[in-house]
Amino acid sequence: MTLPTPVLETERLTLRPFTPADGDDLFALQSDAFVLRYWDSPPWRDRSRVDNFLDRCRRMAEEGSGARVAVERSADRTFIGWCTFNDWDPGFRSASLGYCFTQASWGHGYATEAGRALLGWAYDALDLNRVQAEADTRNAASARVLEKLGFVREGTLREDCVVDGVVSDSWVYGLLRRDWAA
Repeated sequence: MTLPTPVLETERLTLRPFTPADGDDLFALQSDAFVLRYWDSPPWRDRSRVDNFLDRCRRMAEEGSGARVAVERSADRTFIGWCTFNDWDPGFRSASLGYCFTQASWGHGYATEAGRALLGWAYDALDLNRVQAEADTRNAASARVLEKLGFVREGTLREDCVVDGVVSDSWVYGLLRRDWAA
């Protein structure tokens, strides 16, 4: 079953499918060591990662396992990051939410706005009961985004990531349909 990648408009943002034209901006974001300091994989060093990422976006839509969208400011069409709704499991009625934004876009509420739009689409389009997200325990800003979206911290995955020799813990968050609807 395919899951077409949505185009969503918010007050300040456009969420849309990735295109090859996003390659330079995507590589700049994913190769920024400061932005990815709490990420579960090291920054990109190889430009071929762009093609792999774009191919994975296409396969997610074709397989019906999720949707990954580029996020741009509507006013000037500047790429500021991406959001993903992935690991959709129709049997369990669950999925995961993730996002990554440029440092210049931090502190403006864009991640919350984009996350809210993508969650709204997902809860409306699919028979979801639960969406899960994770944040590195050192990443207080990402934890705040999830909490603003209504996610509840449910636990800690101890030492679940080792990136470039650094061991870290992650918080697990959950958002149930009944909490989203409220």
